[in-house]
Amino acid sequence: MKSCASRCNENFSRDAACQCDRRCSRHGDCCADYAHLCTAEGGPSEPKEELLEEEAPDSHLYSAPSSCQGRCLEAFDRHHPCHCNDRCQEFGNCCEDFESLCGDHEGFSRSSDAITQEELQSVSEKIYSVDSNKAQKKDIILNSQNRISPAEAGDQVDRCPEPLFTYVNEQLFSKPTYAAFINLLNNYQRATGHGEHFSAQQLAEQGVFLREVMKTAVMRELYGFLYHQHRYSSEQEFVDDLKNMWFGLYSRGNGERDSSGFEHVFSGEVKKGKVAGFHNWIRFYLQEKEGLVDYYSHNYDGPWDSYPDVLAMQFNWDGYYKEVGSAFIGSSPEFEFALYSLCFIARPGKTCQLSLGGYPLAIQTYTWDKTTYGNGKKYIATAYIISSTQ
Repeated sequence: MKSCASRCNENFSRDAACQCDRRCSRHGDCCADYAHLCTAEGGPSEPKEELLEEEAPDSHLYSAPSSCQGRCLEAFDRHHPCHCNDRCQEFGNCCEDFESLCGDHEGFSRSSDAITQEELQSVSEKIYSVDSNKAQKKDIILNSQNRISPAEAGDQVDRCPEPLFTYVNEQLFSKPTYAAFINLLNNYQRATGHGEHFSAQQLAEQGVFLREVMKTAVMRELYGFLYHQHRYSSEQEFVDDLKNMWFGLYSRGNGERDSSGFEHVFSGEVKKGKVAGFHNWIRFYLQEKEGLVDYYSHNYDGPWDSYPDVLAMQFNWDGYYKEVGSAFIGSSPEFEFALYSLCFIARPGKTCQLSLGGYPLAIQTYTWDKTTYGNGKKYIATAYIISSTQ
């Protein structure tokens, strides 16, 4: 059975070639027609909190924005969670139904800045093709060992006695973007509720990382695309926005400015006794090498036969469990940074459908809705891979 016809929201089936249950998007094993037949456009909808991995207890912070019903062309109001004015697309803070309700509204012409699905797939393929800093096959030897069903991911059973990484060519880490990225990873306290306070050196390291990634073909491709989409008028504006959305601090607990998009996605956090975020292979490898990460199993291995690849895995991080940690494997830091940024800018708070090497891949982002920067712009709450078609 490779279709979801008459199977929407059925229970997980180990014998099925692909799945149609409510959690398949989270675990990356949906049938190709799941989105068409089983989501809001064509069938029963999947609860949003199912996509949040271990972040579900905080789902109220990523709640669906309110509607544009009766609000098209209203003046900007910083107190509103989402907006319906003629610049909301520029700032990435439109309500989810903005296009459908306001696109053809009298006095408002459908924005030429709207990024289409075809454009997203095209630019993601270009970004994929120019990632010259990615690992080659000889650079990484994985020992993925036991694969489990999504239903078993919550068992917290270590089914893999050996480390995930058998070998990594650490000469990769001497490349400028890798070195700048690694310098950032230890600048954070992983427990939420403890305020982050950056030293002058740590702030400088953020600047070095942004400068180095902007030298790469990957980020040049992304900037060129967004420039021609009229999202940014200059490279400096783009870089400044990246710094705010990724490195700007906000509070996940106790009123302290204890978190940022970069910390959450790439370095990882611990909240309410569970691992949150932590979607980066370099961080995983370095922590595993130090004996701080214990790889338990995986429940999805992507179709790519070269790097970057995708793996969804279960692991213990120094006493805290991660039920599903999706990550690119073998990608350069700029590649992940570019794709997550692209999806956050083009599809904030939504599923972002991309194409990499001829294979589809979906990234989910969420905006941080409690605080903003600039003229109502949103910080990145999280970004992660949610599905690929096997």
